[in-house]
Amino acid sequence: MSRSERAASAAGHGAHGATVEALAGRILKGTYGEGETLVMPELMAELDVSQTVLREAVKVLTTKGLLGTHQERGTFVRPREEWNLLDTDVLRWKLAAGVSSDFFADVLELRRSIEPAAAALAAERRTDDDLAALDAALSAMAATDDDPVLLVRADASFHTAMLIASNNRFYAQMHRVIVPVLVERDRAVLAADRAFEHPHAVHAAVVEAVRNRDVDGAYMAMLELLDKSAREHP
Repeated sequence: MSRSERAASAAGHGAHGATVEALAGRILKGTYGEGETLVMPELMAELDVSQTVLREAVKVLTTKGLLGTHQERGTFVRPREEWNLLDTDVLRWKLAAGVSSDFFADVLELRRSIEPAAAALAAERRTDDDLAALDAALSAMAATDDDPVLLVRADASFHTAMLIASNNRFYAQMHRVIVPVLVERDRAVLAADRAFEHPHAVHAAVVEAVRNRDVDGAYMAMLELLDKSAREHP
């Protein structure tokens, strides 16, 4: 491929990506309501993109559950319950558009069903490398001195490391869903300047149980961590 062809390809990819982001943002923010049909010629003019670029963007958003197509109806916004919130892009767009307290409550219910079980598995299956990752996250958390940016980063590292330490390939993948929401919630809490107890001790209790291969203790310690967080940051 020549340099000019590579440049054209890159430009097309850039236009395609920007179109996906623009449409997704409008859908998640409610600019286009559920069931609304998109007028493609108007969108092409408004976004200044070709029919090919717009068509490819629609394909991407269709696979993610945001859009649907019908021969007679055209391209339309699908109901919210059909949006694939487990898709990392959809989740990112959702968080960027703004979420309500009930969204965080739903994710907490998800976390309560996954993270204690993952911690129990970690206690049974953890490797030396897993413990090293958990200890590194704890050390980072202890050294934050209540710096909100460092604290959010350390908390994300801890929960990622714990899910991976389960050595269950599906639990390990759940950090892609849990951690972005956790980071968003932590940022909101810290930005509100609410009083809270430094989280190092409650996280360290989970790691200690995992280190001691205490399966039941790890499960309960993680459950207490989640419940304590919910009590402090409703």
